[in-house]
This record gives sequence, structure tokens and C-alpha cells, in this order.
Amino acid sequence: MRTKLRSQHRAVPPCLFSAMNAENFQTSERLVSAAYVRQGSQGRRAHELRLRALLEQGKCPEDGWDESTIELFLHELAIMDSNNFLGNCGVGEREGRVASGLVARRHYRLIHGIGRSGDISAVQPKAAGSSLLNKLTNSLVLDIIKLAGVKTANSCFVVPMATGMSLTLCFLTLRHKRPQAKYIIWPRIDQKSCFKSMITGGFEPVVIENVLEGDELRTDLKAVEAKIQDLGADNILCVHSTTSCFAPRVPDRLEELAEICAKYDIPHIVNNAYGVQSSKCMHLIQQGARRGRIDAFVQSLDKNFMVPVGGAIIAGFNDSFIQEISKMYPGRASASPSLDVLITLLTLGTKGYQRLLKERKEMFSYLSSEMKKLAEAYNERLLDTPHNPISLAMSLKELSEQNGTAVTQLGSMLFTRQVSGARVVPLGTVQTVSGYTFEGFMAHTNKYPCAYLNAASAIGITKEDVDVFLKRLDKCLKALRKGKDDGKYSLVANEDTVFDIGKCSIAEGDTEN
Repeated sequence: MRTKLRSQHRAVPPCLFSAMNAENFQTSERLVSAAYVRQGSQGRRAHELRLRALLEQGKCPEDGWDESTIELFLHELAIMDSNNFLGNCGVGEREGRVASGLVARRHYRLIHGIGRSGDISAVQPKAAGSSLLNKLTNSLVLDIIKLAGVKTANSCFVVPMATGMSLTLCFLTLRHKRPQAKYIIWPRIDQKSCFKSMITGGFEPVVIENVLEGDELRTDLKAVEAKIQDLGADNILCVHSTTSCFAPRVPDRLEELAEICAKYDIPHIVNNAYGVQSSKCMHLIQQGARRGRIDAFVQSLDKNFMVPVGGAIIAGFNDSFIQEISKMYPGRASASPSLDVLITLLTLGTKGYQRLLKERKEMFSYLSSEMKKLAEAYNERLLDTPHNPISLAMSLKELSEQNGTAVTQLGSMLFTRQVSGARVVPLGTVQTVSGYTFEGFMAHTNKYPCAYLNAASAIGITKEDVDVFLKRLDKCLKALRKGKDDGKYSLVANEDTVFDIGKCSIAEGDTEN
């Protein structure tokens, strides 16, 4: 894909960089000293060289750009779209008109979105700038995916939907290849959106329970293969596996699942929601594709690139199949997710993104060691889940035995003390999702041996985040041990200030991936 971009855009579009061309600079010398104008021209030239390298190579720059260069680039792209032509006369139903100047500025006047009615990756005749932005974003994202560990991925595109709906798009594309298939083999992970992605597509999930190995919940490969033989390979749409997940569940055995899919000629879609930030998750995908079959893997933009929610990346190893998925998307699409990730990657550069990945790993080790110390202080333990590179779990066995409601109460206390993302998982929770009933919901198994608390070291986490979390967790556990919790929870960082907000029934901060 990167090679295609290079050949298509080797010649820089004629209207790009034209606002102050050589003639304009020369004319400026009538008003300002020629020496000063030449100096300004050289300053402008430095920006242009960066932009030219981006267009020619289609790769994320090694060093991040300053905001002025990024904004210059976006403004140059915007004036290539017909809605920004000075003499434009639009008489159609979709002419890029925007009532609010604030909205127009928010989108850098890139109003037309991406794609055409028949293909989200297609070039729009009236929106050359937006189309160029879309092609560049996909190329930069593919570069980062390779940098993160999936070196043989050869195609991807940003889609303006979160992970769940993006998975649905993949499944619906497979339906055209396997019209008789209605089952999706799904090693259980208790997260609603990935489960509903199959239901929304009209498919029947076949839940494969995990097996307990030590503290870890792992893929039951024998059960997967037995179910394939039972249902018949032709009746199975795909295997839907998962990398990033809440401990004590660990990433699926992707290599073995990929081999099974190759053996039975069954497609394989991987939910890699927040796996780009983990070298281990990306290595599993790379190895799975090398040893067996992986048709596509889907990852969230917000979880991996720290942009607003609303976008995902669909990537794979077969360009024609990924293009089929992009053509399955009906109509044009919002350019906002593409614009957000393009700005972010240009700001960070490869060095900046690699630095964030390195810091995340370091914080995982720090969080792990500090949670272990805290757990031992309360006669609990950090569950041993070495195959999970992002999420950790601390047992709440003693707390659960002490008081039947204490575990749920701990989740409430953390949430009202502004600890977000931590999950408290009690025993025996039963939940029905789209007509399917799960015992032990949130624990990824019917009966896990103990209640526990989750915390994760995700991209962007800081040492201060870890320290504040552990401090507040310590105070909550201490209060519950003494039986002194009275429902007066602190809502601000200064925990000496207390607001009486009453009891809260929330059991966890964030139950979604």
C-alpha cells in the first residue's frame, strides 16, 4: 500500500504549497527588503520540505512536527476541496456547506469526508484534499502497525466506527464469501461490544469456554476444534479471537487458532482492540499469520493512539480482502477519525510513539510490583498472569469472605474517588447479553476461584497515575477492613475534603475494553 501511495503522489499536487510561490515572494520584494523576503522564503521552504517528504514516502516522520507545520499542511489540503474554491458554485445536495464557523474551523474546513458512495477508500473528485488526507492517514497507520510488530501486514484503512461495529463490517464482508455460514466460533471474553458485533451482523456466536491454567484463563483449543468438526467447517463464518483483554484472561492462543483455521479453511478475524500498544499482542498476530491464517485484525484508534472515541483500523495481509471490506461500508464517511490520527502521528513521529510504547511497558512493571506489595499488605495476592501484557488482577478473596457486599462497595468507592478504568469483579454475577446468559459475567468464565480487581497499564499512563491509584485503593481497603465506610466519598484529589453523596451501586469504573 505504501508503494502505491509513493507512485501516485510522487509529483506533488500543483496547488499544494502554492500560497506563497516564487512569483509571490519576488513580488513581495517591492514592499519589503529582498534580504528579508529571501529569509522568509527559506523559512517557508523548511516546512515544504517536510511536507514533500511525507507525500513522497507515505511514512510517519521520524521526528514529530510542530503545530505550525501541521496546520499549514491541513490548510493547504483544505483549499484543494471544492467547498473552499473561491469561485465555487454548488447546486447539488452535498456541497460542503457548514452553518457554523466554529464547526468549520474545528474540521479545518475539510468538510466532504472520505470515500464515495461505493467505497470508503475511493477518491472524491470534488475533494482532492480530503482524499489525499485519507490516503496519507492509511499509509501512516500501516507504517505504525509494521513498526509495532506486524511487519508483513500489507493493507489497512481507518474506518469511522469503534471496534465493535468495525468487527461487524468484517463479518458482513465474509458473508458474501460464505453465504451459508451462520456460526462464529468465539473463545469467551466478557466484553459486550465484541459479542454484540456478531449478533448485530445476524450471526450465531458459538461460545467456547476458557480453561483455567494456574491463575490464567486460556483458549480451549480442543473445544474449538471439536466444535468445528461438530458444526462442519462450511457452516462456520469464522473464528473470532481476541488479543487485548482483562486479566486473568490472557490473549488467545493465536498461533494455534490460526493453524486450525488454515487446516479447516475457515476465516479468522482478530479483535486487537488495544493491542497495537503491546509488542506481545502484535507478535502473536505476526506469528499467527506466518504459521496459519489471519484474515483481518481490528484495533481501536482511541485506545492505541490517544484520540477521541469513534474510529478503528481494519488491517490484514491480503490487500484484496481488506479492499472488499472497505467497499462494504455504505456511503461516504466522516473524516474526523482520520484527521485526528493523522495530526497525532505527525505530532509524535515514530520516535514519539515508540517512546510512549516504552514508557507504557515500564509503567506496567512498576504497576505490577506496587500492586503486588499492596496486595500482600492486605493478605491478598497479585494473580499470576504472565501472558497478559497490559492488564493485571489482584485477588479480593479475604475482602469477599469478610463481607458479601464489600467487593461491590470497593468498586463504588474507587469510582467516586475518581479512579476510572479499574474493574472490581465479584463472584457469581449473571448477565444476559442479546438473549445469551453468562454466568460469572466479567470474569470470562462461569466460576473463577476468587473475586478480584483489575487495573491496566495502557498507553499514556504516568507514574503519578499509578501512585494516586494505589494511594486511593489503599485508603479504600483500609476503610473497608475497619468497617468504617459510611458512604462519604471524596470527589476531588484532596481527600481531606469529603462530600456526602450517599451509597453508590456502581461496581466498576469501566467495564468495556
